[in-house]
Amino acid sequence: MHKPVFAILAAASLWAEGSGRIESIYSAKGFALTADPSSPQWRSVKPIISDKDHYGKLVDGHRTEIRSRWTDTHLYILFTCPYRELNLKDNPSTADETNKLWNWDVAEVFIGSDFEHIWQYKELQVSPQGEWVDLDIDRRTPLPEGGSKWNSGFQVKARLDKEKKIWYGEMEIPLSAIDPRPVRAGNEMRVNFFRIQGAKENKKYIVWQETGVLNNHVPEAFGRIKLVKNSK
Repeated sequence: MHKPVFAILAAASLWAEGSGRIESIYSAKGFALTADPSSPQWRSVKPIISDKDHYGKLVDGHRTEIRSRWTDTHLYILFTCPYRELNLKDNPSTADETNKLWNWDVAEVFIGSDFEHIWQYKELQVSPQGEWVDLDIDRRTPLPEGGSKWNSGFQVKARLDKEKKIWYGEMEIPLSAIDPRPVRAGNEMRVNFFRIQGAKENKKYIVWQETGVLNNHVPEAFGRIKLVKNSK
């Protein structure tokens, strides 16, 4: 979501950090993307739930499940996204990045490994049609073209079940693109998850860690993701 909000700096002072935590569960080997939470690599992974808006108000009918796994090279994110209506781009392209994909339905992860410069992080999106965009964000010194020239090398897969009114989006993100540290269990990154869903007149925003303003770009509100080998 990209719009100027002048109250954002004042609102951001309310948080030292979001309270949310998600564990990413280790896999000894990579796996094909299925966008299916019942597949062998996902069915034992417990999801976190995102079902509120930027202000913490329940968004009825949009209870989103988010799961994560990691390997020695990649971070995987799986979104399960119930919806009431779709807002899809005509003539979708999955071969190339879709500029301003957030104007349509998307699931997003904002993630950063720098705990000292929290205004620097990455933004990755997937749509119900398998479109994608990845951005290098710097809120203090914005990069040319909003960081759109950055290429993470991530892969996505989407699956749309119109009968059940659920869409699924899966990401495979090279860890080297989002975290310069050696990959090991115990590493943590700062993260938030979002969805934008529905047509303009009835658009829904679903937020994991509430920001307190109508803007996703509040890094002070991010929670944490931890790479673990054995879930508690």
